[in-house]
Amino acid sequence: MASRGTEKALSLLSRLPRIELQNLKPNPGAKKNRTRGRGIHGGKTHGAGSKGSGQRQNFMRLGYETGNNPFYLRFPCQNYYKGHHLKVSYVPLCMGQLQKLIDTNRLRTDLPIDVTQLINTGLFNIKPLEKEGGFMLQDDGMDHFRATVNLEGMDHFRATVNLEVQWASEATIAAVERNGGVVTTAYYDPMALEAAVNPIPFFKRGKAIPRRMLPPQHLIDYYTDPKNRGYLADPKLVANERLKLAQKYGYPLADSAILKPTDAKLKEYYLA
Repeated sequence: MASRGTEKALSLLSRLPRIELQNLKPNPGAKKNRTRGRGIHGGKTHGAGSKGSGQRQNFMRLGYETGNNPFYLRFPCQNYYKGHHLKVSYVPLCMGQLQKLIDTNRLRTDLPIDVTQLINTGLFNIKPLEKEGGFMLQDDGMDHFRATVNLEGMDHFRATVNLEVQWASEATIAAVERNGGVVTTAYYDPMALEAAVNPIPFFKRGKAIPRRMLPPQHLIDYYTDPKNRGYLADPKLVANERLKLAQKYGYPLADSAILKPTDAKLKEYYLA
């Protein structure tokens, strides 16, 4: 049997409301409203800085020197920077690295080796928006210990390929054509290069792959020169330059059968 005090406590609890969030409040005097004082402890400028624009956040534009003749106008433009906005950099593709990719079956020699196939290896990255124009075929680079050019990759290159790059030297062209291969230098504008590197966004948006534009004026001479195997050069002049290069480097000129189509429809199309 419960005591009298317990019964009184239970009856009191039955009459009182339950404790909930809406009936909770702090103790009297525990909460005080903050008031903004006179601001006499902020120092001389009260954290606003100096006069004029210094006490506001209207910052001056980059390069502005408060009315003075700015730095980029005080000094004349150097010839080194002339046309700097037109210069394009290229991702190096070494001959030894190319042979290693072919030996490890990362590249297919029965298809043209172009920008798309090189990117699909997962070992290269091209950023067209950062003025990277594609691949540059070169030797294995400089041997900094012996201060000589390392041509081992060119000497050991044995693959017969149909290669399309954006820049190539005479020695690398000879190394490919010595084995019966073909080198073509072709220009890609930034939009076409972006489509060749990553065409999936174009497919998702339902847009057609943009047609490759002609090279700019300062690159027309390079891509129309048969010595550079430009894609805009005359094929007859390219054949003559292939013969001259074979005589210069002393190797027999092989027949470039990889460029000849075997399909009857393709033959009829190219002969038309």
